[in-house]
Amino acid sequence: MSPGTEVFVGSGSASVQEVVKAAEEDLRQLIRQRADIVKRIGTIKQTIVGLANIFGDAWLGEELRELVGRKEEGRQQGLTKSCRKVLMEAQRPLGAHDVCEQLRGRIPLVLLHHKDPAASVTTVLNRLVAYGEALKVHDKNGRRAWRWCDRARTG
Repeated sequence: MSPGTEVFVGSGSASVQEVVKAAEEDLRQLIRQRADIVKRIGTIKQTIVGLANIFGDAWLGEELRELVGRKEEGRQQGLTKSCRKVLMEAQRPLGAHDVCEQLRGRIPLVLLHHKDPAASVTTVLNRLVAYGEALKVHDKNGRRAWRWCDRARTG
């Protein structure tokens, strides 16, 4: 390589590094914003679900019922959405096995095709933590548990 080419590549490399650094900062900021938005959406959904549990679904319009996951669906609900709903409505932190039991009682078919339901549920619960929708905590016996994340409980 000629000396002129090395200088050009080097200066181009510095420009690329600056662009990558700026893009990384933007990406990190957007991910933080997404986490905040997802938390806020979850809190609002939990409020609406709580009101619907108390006063009934009759006052919810079809679109709102669908937005909060209360619409009677013709197809099977997904595992992530189901786990999200179980955590939102739980009165205490739940372990993966507790969530599995809740799902078996409410939506038996959702776990039907999973070889290891507890592992699948654990993966989903950890993903909800990454999304900022759930918190990983420990139950009174020191075992892993998860609870829905809302501003009222987390400050």
